[in-house]
Amino acid sequence: MGQFEDLRLFALIVENHGISRAAEKMHIAKSAVSRRLGLLEERFGARLIDRRPGVWEVTGMGRELYQRAVRVVSDVEDISSDFADVAQNLIGPLTISVPREYGISHLSGALIEFKAHYPEIQLTVDFDDRTVDLSRENYDFAIRISPDIDDNIVAERIGSARHLLCASPAYLENHGHPENLGAILDHDLLHFGTARRASWQFSSENGKTQLIDFQPALNSNSGEFLLKAALQGLGIVRLPNFIVSSAIKSGKLVAVLPNVEMEIWGVFLIHAEDRRLNRRMRLFAEEMKIACLKNYDALL
Repeated sequence: MGQFEDLRLFALIVENHGISRAAEKMHIAKSAVSRRLGLLEERFGARLIDRRPGVWEVTGMGRELYQRAVRVVSDVEDISSDFADVAQNLIGPLTISVPREYGISHLSGALIEFKAHYPEIQLTVDFDDRTVDLSRENYDFAIRISPDIDDNIVAERIGSARHLLCASPAYLENHGHPENLGAILDHDLLHFGTARRASWQFSSENGKTQLIDFQPALNSNSGEFLLKAALQGLGIVRLPNFIVSSAIKSGKLVAVLPNVEMEIWGVFLIHAEDRRLNRRMRLFAEEMKIACLKNYDALL
């Protein structure tokens, strides 16, 4: 075995919590694995795993070596996977979950273009707003729009979505333009959600957060439905720019309190923690980053 094989073997020992399981994974004798571990410790002049009777614990140096070994092994396997058979790595399934309204309105073109570029990739796109279990449901990626992502989720921010307050010209003509945040409480407010009481978060000029609590005149979990309601003059709506931008540009909706800051949500590309990105996944990730950047630049 060479140095790379030794590092890969050590990583397997740590990940399988023992020499026996690592030997089974590699289909070699337990004694051979034990001997290679001993030689590795001799090379580095330090104990990597404390394996006294009744004790099996990775030492501090062993943990550091494992962390670095995993990166090296992953990089080498990626290179081997990508270049051993380039064509073969562009053949196979790719399953993703995308928010329904954002996906259909702003990613459809990029998704179709990706499929046209790589026709042998079996692309499955699930337009759904629910939170999917990436590992159990066998999704390669999920794209989600959120103010933040839990630290225990492997995610990359690939875009942004800004919220806007707006209403139809007819509604504002009949009910007046609110001059400040407090004044919007005198209006019919259309809310994305299902709660009887709702709150919208804003940032004041001094950077402090301000919450407006209210009872919605209309609730819905569909941004497109709320957009239609606003266009019909039912009230003031708060929606992300990818839903209302076109209506504002055409004059069908008018921005309300345009100088008031609202939180910017991130567009996140998520994958399972234990999932190693293959070439198909990396190509998809790069194209989605480009598409989200183009979309944000084109929006209000």
